[in-house]
Amino acid sequence: MDEITKQITEQIIAYLTDPSLIPSPYYQIIIGIKILFIGISIFFIVLSIYILMNTQWLKFRYTQDISEFSKFKSYEFEKFAKDWKKIMKRLETGLESEYKLAIIEADVMLEQVLERMGHIEPTIEEKINKVTPSDVPSVNELKVTREIRNDVIHDPDYDLSQEKSKEVLSVYEKAFKELNILS
Repeated sequence: MDEITKQITEQIIAYLTDPSLIPSPYYQIIIGIKILFIGISIFFIVLSIYILMNTQWLKFRYTQDISEFSKFKSYEFEKFAKDWKKIMKRLETGLESEYKLAIIEADVMLEQVLERMGHIEPTIEEKINKVTPSDVPSVNELKVTREIRNDVIHDPDYDLSQEKSKEVLSVYEKAFKELNILS
């Protein structure tokens, strides 16, 4: 295999440098075109390397892989944990509208998790109905909290206290912990 590679390389170099392979009236034109395209190729190779070295994308992908490997958790779980903290901070505001928004966001987060688990049903109710207690032991509690969530969504005058919001969010949190999304 090395012999074949060596021969091919020698043939390419000979073609690029040997004037006897090119008819004499076109020699200077073809050599000029070859040099031009070699220069353009080198320019784009160097440009590609420069861009890869100076963008955050490559660094992000590399550090993301190391993070996932060292923590034995997917990078998306960290995103869910960060989102969950934002949801819980809404309870500290003292505003009923923020409590309602926290419940809605927790429900959206649950739907995303169920989709990642492979539940492709069109509505979240159907997704939750497909979940078994062996998957999520608190699935029945989730169904009850879904009723409260539906009241929040469909009834703008629904009164929601901070304590009730904490209860509802604790059920979501329990489900996320059972799914190993939160620790």
